[in-house]
Amino acid sequence: MQKIILVGKPNVGKSSLFNRLARQRIAITSDVSGTTRDTNKAIINIYDKRCLLIDSGGLDDSSELFRNVKAKTLNEVKESDAIVYMVDGKMMPDDEDRELFYELSKQKLPICLVINKCDSKKDEQRAWEFISFGAKDVFSISVSHNTGIDELSDWIEKHLKDEIIPDESDDFDDFLDEIDDNLETKQDFENKNIRVGIIGRVNVGKSSLLNALVKDSRAVVSDVAGTTIDPVNEVYENDGKIYEFVDTAGIRRRGKIEGIEKYALNRTQKILENTDIALLVLDSSEPFSELDERIAGLASKFDLGIIIVLNKWDKSQVEFDEMVKDIKDRFKFLAYAPIISVSALGGKRVHKVYSIINEVYENFTQKLQTSKLNEVISEATKTHPLPHDKGKSVKIYYAVQFAFAPPKIALIMNRPKALHFSYRRYLSNKLRASFNLSGVPIKFIPKKRGETNEDEG
Repeated sequence: MQKIILVGKPNVGKSSLFNRLARQRIAITSDVSGTTRDTNKAIINIYDKRCLLIDSGGLDDSSELFRNVKAKTLNEVKESDAIVYMVDGKMMPDDEDRELFYELSKQKLPICLVINKCDSKKDEQRAWEFISFGAKDVFSISVSHNTGIDELSDWIEKHLKDEIIPDESDDFDDFLDEIDDNLETKQDFENKNIRVGIIGRVNVGKSSLLNALVKDSRAVVSDVAGTTIDPVNEVYENDGKIYEFVDTAGIRRRGKIEGIEKYALNRTQKILENTDIALLVLDSSEPFSELDERIAGLASKFDLGIIIVLNKWDKSQVEFDEMVKDIKDRFKFLAYAPIISVSALGGKRVHKVYSIINEVYENFTQKLQTSKLNEVISEATKTHPLPHDKGKSVKIYYAVQFAFAPPKIALIMNRPKALHFSYRRYLSNKLRASFNLSGVPIKFIPKKRGETNEDEG
C-alpha cells in the first residue's frame, strides 16, 4: 500500500492534519511541542484512492530523545511514496526548516510544502516568505479552520495510483444493505407479465399493429383519425411469455385536442406510468413531425424501455438505412432505441417485434455486475475526468445499481450536485459500450457518502 508521510518540526500541526485527513481523532494534539514521539498510522481514502497516512514525530535535535525520534522519522521517509512537509505559518521561515526541506527533497520523492496556521490574511501574506524554499508545490492551509485541505488532498490524490475504493463506513454499508433489501430479484421480473404500451400520433397504425401482434381484430381499425379513444388492453401469450398490450389513444397537436380526446390523453399518460416498454409507432409514408418527437418524449418521461416501429413500410434496405439515420438525428434522446420496420396491415415482420420486446425487457430488468460496472466507471473517469466544481475536484468513489426497470445506478460522490447532464450522457455511452442496454434508459442518481436511498434527486 502506498504511504504518505507528514513531516515537520514539532508543533506545526501534523497531528491535527493527520486527524483531519483520517476524519477521526487518532493522534493526540496539544500546544506542547513534541507531543507526537511515535508515528501514528491510519489507512485512509483520498477521494477514490487508498493509502497509509503516517504522522511522524517532530524533527528536533534539542535532546537525545528527539534525535532518536528524528532518525526514526527519516527512516520512515525512505519507505514512503510522497512527503508532506509542514511548517508553522505563524512563524517566519528559518534556516533549519529550509535545510530539512532541502534534505528531504534529495529523496527524489514527490514532496510538497504545507504552510499551516494561515488563519488570516496577514498569515497568508507571511506565507509568501516561504518562497525561498524553492518548493514546486506549496499549499497555505488552516487545519483549525478547515481551509486549503481540498487542494492538498488533490495533490495527494494525484500522486497515488488509480483505484476505485468502496467506502467502508457504516453509512455506506447501511446503504448497500438497503439496496440488498429493496432490489427485486431477477426471478421477480421473470414471473411478471411484460407490459407494452403502443403510442403514436393519430392514424399511424397503432391499432393495426396491436391486431397483428395478437392475431385478432380486437381494436377497431379505420381510416378516421382518432378512432381509438379508450385504451385497448389485450393479454396475449407468445412462446411461453405473457404480454399485456395497451393500444393508447392517438395523440394530436395540443391545439387540436378536444373534449373526450383530452381525457384520453390524460389516461394515456396514466397508463404509461404502469408500462414497461413503449412501442413508438411512426408512419414511414409521411415525414416525421415535431409531434412525433413530443410523443417520443413520453417514453423518456416515464423511464420506459422503447422500441421504434416504422409502420406502413414498403421500401428498400437502402431507404431503411437512410431513414434510421434521419431518426437518430431527429430523436437524439432516443439514440439507444432499436428500430424495426413493419407493415401492420400486411403482417410483414410483425413477428420480429416479439424478439425485440424480449431483448429490451431483458435489458430493462438486468442486474449489472458491480465489479464490471465500477471498472467501466473508473476507466471512463480516467479517460475523461469530471470537470471541477468551483475549482474543487469532483470524484466518483463507487457505483452500484440499486433498482431495475430501468437500471438505476447510485454514484457515490464527493460533490453529487456537480454531476452535469453532459457527463451523465458520457457515462451512459460508456456503459452501453460494455453492457447490452439496447432500448433502455440509464438513470444515474448521484449521492453523497452517508446519504440514504430515500431521495433519488
